[in-house]
Amino acid sequence: MSHPVLAALADAVGARNVQTGDTIEPRFHTDLRRTLHAPPLCVVRPGSTEEVAAVMRAALAHGVPVTTQGGRTNTVLGAMAGPAGIVLSLDRMTRIEEVDERSMTITVEAGVPLQAVQEAAAAVGLLVPLDLGSRGTAMVGGVISTNAGGLRAVRWGVAREMVLGLEAVLADGTIADGLKKMLKDNAGYDWKHLMIGSEGTLGIVTRATLRLRPMPRSTMTAFLGVTGFDGIYGLLRDLDRDLGGQVTSFELMWRELYELVTDFYKDRTAPLPADYPIYVLVEAMGGDADADPARFEAVLAAAIERGQVVDAVIAKSERERAALWAMRDDIGEPMRAKGPMYAFDVSVGLSDMPATVERTVAAVKAHYPEAFILTYGHAGDGNLHFVIGVGEYNAAAEHRVDLAVYGAVQQARGSISAEHGVGLAKRDYLHFSRRPGELALMHMLKRALDPTNILNPGKVIDAASGAAAGAEATIAA
Repeated sequence: MSHPVLAALADAVGARNVQTGDTIEPRFHTDLRRTLHAPPLCVVRPGSTEEVAAVMRAALAHGVPVTTQGGRTNTVLGAMAGPAGIVLSLDRMTRIEEVDERSMTITVEAGVPLQAVQEAAAAVGLLVPLDLGSRGTAMVGGVISTNAGGLRAVRWGVAREMVLGLEAVLADGTIADGLKKMLKDNAGYDWKHLMIGSEGTLGIVTRATLRLRPMPRSTMTAFLGVTGFDGIYGLLRDLDRDLGGQVTSFELMWRELYELVTDFYKDRTAPLPADYPIYVLVEAMGGDADADPARFEAVLAAAIERGQVVDAVIAKSERERAALWAMRDDIGEPMRAKGPMYAFDVSVGLSDMPATVERTVAAVKAHYPEAFILTYGHAGDGNLHFVIGVGEYNAAAEHRVDLAVYGAVQQARGSISAEHGVGLAKRDYLHFSRRPGELALMHMLKRALDPTNILNPGKVIDAASGAAAGAEATIAA
C-alpha cells in the first residue's frame, strides 16, 4: 500500500507499529457484536502521548480520518473505522504511572485495562469504584470516552464522577495536559467534561487521574424476590437509608430472563423459585466487618415485614456471593441460545421504568406478537437493558424494533444510551433524546474542536450533514 500518510505514520511511531493490508490483525476490524468489518487503511499503535500527537498531525496533513480503539467492547459501532481511515490503537499505552495513597488517586495511560487499575489500587487498600462486566478488556480511555456506568453507579456514580484530571490530544495534534488530583477546580472551563462521553469525536484521551476510595471491609449480597415494581421505589430508598448509604449495587431482573438463565444452567441451583415478576440483586459495602452483616440481615428482615420483599437469600460466603452475581453476569450464553436478537441500553427516571417497559413490550408486540423480550437493568441509576428477538434479523426489523424502544424512551424524556454510547448504531435516533438546541450545540462543539471532521467521523452526530443544519439552528431552538 502506497498511501502517502503511511510514511509519515511510520516516522511517528516506528514502522513495526504500523499495520497495513494483510498484516492488519482481524481484531482491529471486528467488535463485540462479532461482526467483521472492512479492514481500515492501517492500524497505528503509538507508545506515548507525543506519538499520538504526531499521528494526528500526520493524519491532518493528509486528510485521513482517525478512529481510536481500546478494548473493542463497544456495542454501537463506535470504534469501527472506514476502509480509508486509520485505526489508532492504545494497546501499547499501558503504564500505571502513580498510585498516590495520600491523595487517593491513580494516574494511568489510556490503554490500561480497568481490571489492572482495580488491582493496582487494591494492592494498597484502595478501591476503584467503577466496575464493569468487561473489566478485563475495557480500557481506561474507552471507559472515559463512553462515560461508562457499570454495576456500582447507584453509590459512586458513573465514570465522570471519578475523573479528576485528563490529558487529551486534539484533532490538530495539540496536547491538552489537565492531569490534576484535586476534586475542586473552578479555574475557567472544565474542558475534561467535553472529552468524557464524546466517544473520541472531540479528542483522544491519552492519560487520566482517577479518584479512588478506601477499600470497604465488608461486602453483603442478597438476591430478592418482589411482587412488582411498585415496591421497588421504597425498597431502594429504605435500604439506602437504613444501611447508611452503603448500597453499592441494585440490579433488577425481570422473571422472563430469570427463567431463561435458570433453565439454561441446569447444573446450578437457582437461588429462588421462579415465582416472582421481578428479582433484585442488592449489594452493600461497609466499614465494619463484624457488625455490618447482622445489620444487613436486620434491614432485609424489616423490608420483608413491610411487604417490600417476599423472598430472599443472603450470601454467607464469597462462593455464595459469586453464585448470586452469576445470575446477573452469566446471561450472555442463554441469550445467544435464543437466537438473533437486538440489544438496547437506555435510561429513564426510576419512576418511569414500569411504564417504559410496558410501552416497549406493547410497541414491539404490535408488530411481532411472538417476540421474546428480556429485561434487566441497573435500577439505581435508571438504566434499563432490553434484549429482543422477533424471529427475523434484518435492517427493516431492526428499524421497527428501534422505533418501538426509543419511542417509549422518548415519551419518558429518557436517554437512548445509558452507558454504551451512541456511536453509529444510535446516531440517527439521537433526536429522540436531544432537543434541537442541544443538537445545535453539539454540532458547534464538533466544528470548533474538529473543524475538518477527522476524529471518528460519522459517530455520535453526522457532522458532514450537520453543517447546514447547525447553521440554521439556534441555541434557543
